[in-house]
Amino acid sequence: MRSLRLVLGDQLSRNLSALEGVRPGHDVVLMVESRVEARAWKHHRQKLVLVWSAMRQFAEGLRREGLDVRYVGLDDPDNTGSIESEIRRVLTEGGFDRVIRTACGKWALEARLSALELGVPIETREDDRFICSRAAFAGWAANRRELRMEYFYREMRRKTGLLMDGDQPAGGRWNFDADNRRKLPAGVRPPDRLRVTPNAVTRAVIGRVSEGFEDHFGAVEPFGWPTNAEEAEAVFQHFLNDMLPAFGDWQDAMAWGRPFLWHGLISPALNIGLLDPLDICRRAEAAYRQGRAPLNAVEGFIRQIIGWREFVRGVYWLKMPEYGRLNALGARGALPGFYWSGQTDMACVADTVRAAHDHAYAHHIQRLMVTGNLAMLLGVDPDAVDDWYMVVFADAYEWVEMPNTRGMATFADGGVVGSKPYAASGAYIDRMSDYCRGCRYDVKDRLGDNACPFNALYWDFLDRNLARLRGQGRMMMPLRTLETMAETERQAFRRKAARTREAMGVIAASDAAAIT
Repeated sequence: MRSLRLVLGDQLSRNLSALEGVRPGHDVVLMVESRVEARAWKHHRQKLVLVWSAMRQFAEGLRREGLDVRYVGLDDPDNTGSIESEIRRVLTEGGFDRVIRTACGKWALEARLSALELGVPIETREDDRFICSRAAFAGWAANRRELRMEYFYREMRRKTGLLMDGDQPAGGRWNFDADNRRKLPAGVRPPDRLRVTPNAVTRAVIGRVSEGFEDHFGAVEPFGWPTNAEEAEAVFQHFLNDMLPAFGDWQDAMAWGRPFLWHGLISPALNIGLLDPLDICRRAEAAYRQGRAPLNAVEGFIRQIIGWREFVRGVYWLKMPEYGRLNALGARGALPGFYWSGQTDMACVADTVRAAHDHAYAHHIQRLMVTGNLAMLLGVDPDAVDDWYMVVFADAYEWVEMPNTRGMATFADGGVVGSKPYAASGAYIDRMSDYCRGCRYDVKDRLGDNACPFNALYWDFLDRNLARLRGQGRMMMPLRTLETMAETERQAFRRKAARTREAMGVIAASDAAAIT
């Protein structure tokens, strides 16, 4: 049988199931730079560079093995624009007995590919680069009243044997998150980060994206992301040797002008297949066993990979497509323009947006507790929040981004992913960063003209959503504090928050006037 084997832009792994058993001189591998997918969101220009450069280099690697690769470039005059039409175009050559593909990571694309009628069978294989299959996750989730990552994570630890001493977790605890919340002391700086120098293929793609995608978000240079397996390995090895030992202590910390700190910077490569998730976890565990990294750092890293990453993928496939329409808090506001421009006096927001613009990156606390928290407190429509995260980050794919934004960051899923809204006032930002020290706003002020916007927005958020949040056990203390406030103070918070939402363009002046 002669097979057409499809490889997508986030499936750049030589052990991809679609390539299992591929025969040189017989089968054909199809790869497509799709304008349809590139324009589905106006992806950050560095993400376009990353994916297209990595695809081109992966294709060349397959060719060096003697494989027949039909690579449809962006500027190919015969490029029909979509993956589906390119499959049909190759099949018109005749002589193919089947199409083999690996299940993809985007619900809409998976639905389209599954519905194709091509005249030959389509064999869809499991994406076994993930540790937990979709079927296995559905089995774990069956008959559970709540889906909680912590319990799923423990099952994954048992399944993989990672950080297990017999049937017990290493160190006697499953989770060392409480040890990973230190504020960065003044004067402590991380080692210099390894950033990859663009190779010739990447430089060519940078030139193409610079000229043809000016309307997309973000700077195209300086570009420092790995675009092949060798570069990705170098970045991970640098993290393992130089960054992992201190990663745990300060993984939740934020610092002005230092977007990377001790974080791995491997998620863009990991999410397109240039690194193997189980392999990097086993190597991190080895660093702990050999005394080269402390347990809190290694456990925190492994939890992000086999716990959170696998969990949100499972939730995505279990709950889609309905999940993408959830809006439990009824948020309808517009996204403020400074999410794109960075033009705001809020130092934490300005620094996070600048990192997203310059590097297509921000670490998880900047995403969750700065941009996500603010959008939730403002009442921004979760569709707009989803779109923003999908556009601005190089590691953003719908399976990982949507449960993080619609679930974790904005609580739009009503508690499917998280056990409470991750709402916080300015005090949290002050505790975990140096942002407030140089900010125009006063983090200690709640209602004055110069008050940190997070403060009134936080109490107003609790007030507006009181009925919805009463059932969330972990919200009892702040809700009790709210309910003991004098009505005059609660009204003052409502008025201040309404004026803030109007000034940020979230709600119309008429709506703000009705509140005030």
